[in-house]
Amino acid sequence: MLPAPATGSQDQNGPARLEPLDRFQGSLGQRVYQSLKQAILTLEFRPGDSIRKPEICDRLGVSRSPVADAVARLAADGLVDVIPQAGTFVTRLSMTDIREGAFIREAIEVAAAERVAAQITEDQLRDLRRNLRLQEALVSEGDRRGFMALDAQMHEMMLSFTGFPRLAQVAQTAWLSVDRARQLILPVEGRLQATLEEHRAILAAFEARDPQAARQALQHHLRQLLTYLAPLERAHPELFAAP
Repeated sequence: MLPAPATGSQDQNGPARLEPLDRFQGSLGQRVYQSLKQAILTLEFRPGDSIRKPEICDRLGVSRSPVADAVARLAADGLVDVIPQAGTFVTRLSMTDIREGAFIREAIEVAAAERVAAQITEDQLRDLRRNLRLQEALVSEGDRRGFMALDAQMHEMMLSFTGFPRLAQVAQTAWLSVDRARQLILPVEGRLQATLEEHRAILAAFEARDPQAARQALQHHLRQLLTYLAPLERAHPELFAAP
């Protein structure tokens, strides 16, 4: 049997957790946006949950204006739906969007992995090894949230090693639906450890400076998402938009 997905605590243990604004940089509106976006991407706000602006104002200690601006940006990202006379709701997961995002992600990352494997430096390998050691520690502690942060950092480093400074930004925009969906599969028994092993295989390909092995390791790693997500869609249809 599949476990319940790793969704937020709003329905069961109180309101969804919002990171304090002092943990982010930029203008007030930018920091409100980042706090809400993180809560949505980590499923602190579940798909379909209501975003109540007065409550957000109270919890973050801000006026209505930066919250309204943040919600408008989240709507443009496709993370919330603003329905007149009804309210603002976190968008449900869309398998169409997820498949599209996964396709874009694979196209970008596989090409990046091949390029990086052919030119990676010892300093870059050292940074990847350090990241992987931290991943191992968090897996042993069962810290999924911390592991996800290091997972994202590893992929961002790999993209930055291509020498193309805008690549990570382009990729991040395309992967919002994918990033949310990935939160659902890590609680599946054995998936955290399996993800770590996939990361080890990617690093091994880089250490061997083998572009073909890097390509295969990345493809295998990225294609696990849809393999695990399909049964979760059947088990928890309330989290997904109708086809």
